[in-house]
Amino acid sequence: MAPISRTLRNWSPEAIVFDCDGTLMDTERHWQDARTRAFREFGLSTPPGFAERAKGVHYLDCGRLMAQETNKPDLATDLSASLLRHFLSLVAEDPLTMPGASEFVRLCARRLPLAVASNCPLEVVDESLHRAGLRRYFRHVVVPTVQAEHSRGPRPVTEEAPEQAVRPKPWPDVYSTAARLCGVPPRAALAVEDSLTGIESAARAGLRVLGVGPLPEGGDCGRSDAWIPRLDCEEAMAWARQPSTVPTGSRTEPQEKHGSA
Repeated sequence: MAPISRTLRNWSPEAIVFDCDGTLMDTERHWQDARTRAFREFGLSTPPGFAERAKGVHYLDCGRLMAQETNKPDLATDLSASLLRHFLSLVAEDPLTMPGASEFVRLCARRLPLAVASNCPLEVVDESLHRAGLRRYFRHVVVPTVQAEHSRGPRPVTEEAPEQAVRPKPWPDVYSTAARLCGVPPRAALAVEDSLTGIESAARAGLRVLGVGPLPEGGDCGRSDAWIPRLDCEEAMAWARQPSTVPTGSRTEPQEKHGSA
C-alpha cells in the first residue's frame, strides 16, 4: 500500500470527509459489545468472525445480518432495536476519540472544509463529536436517511427512489452528499476510513481514500489509495501540517446536518 506522501504528492484535496466510528471515535468496541449484548438478550451465540463481517455496517443491516446468521429471520427488527439501545447506552458512558484524531482534525480544519459521513444515527454522531469537543470542526454531518415502516419499525430507503435517498455504506450516497455539501466534486475530496465497507462507499462515490487503523484480515486494503496505522503517526501529522493550496473560494462556511435516524 502506497504511503501518503506518494499517493498525495501531485494532488491536494479540497475537502476531507471522515468516517466517525473507528476513525474519529473509538466506538467500534462499543458496537462489538452491543452486538454481544443483543445476541445474549435473545439467547443467541455470536457467530465466529461476526465482528469483522459487521464492521462499518449500518445498524439496521447489522440486525438483519445477526438474524440471518443465527437462523432467526423473524428477529431482525428486534435485534436491530436491541443493538442500537445497547450501543447508545455504552457510548454515553464512555465516549473516546481514536489516537491522534483530535489533533489531526484540528490541523486539517485550519485549511480545508471538513465533513463526517457515517452509517450511525445522527444523534449518535452528533453526541459523540460534541462530547469529544470535535463537532465544531465539521461543517456537515451526513448519515443515511431512514423511513418509518409502520409496525415493522425503521428501515433504510431503497434504491427505487435514489433522488430522495441517502443510502448507507457501501452505497456511495453519504460520501457523494458530503462532498457536494462541502462545495467540491467527489474527485476533489479525500475520505478517511477504517472499514472496507466505508472504503468501498467512498471509492464508489469517486473520492480518494486514506485507510486508517490495523490492516484488515489478510492484508486486504480494498480500494483505498493509502493506509496508515493511526492518525497520529508521523507521516499523517506531517501531511496535516502542510500549508493549504486550496483557493479560499472553494470553501463553505455554514455547518449543516443531512439525514436523520
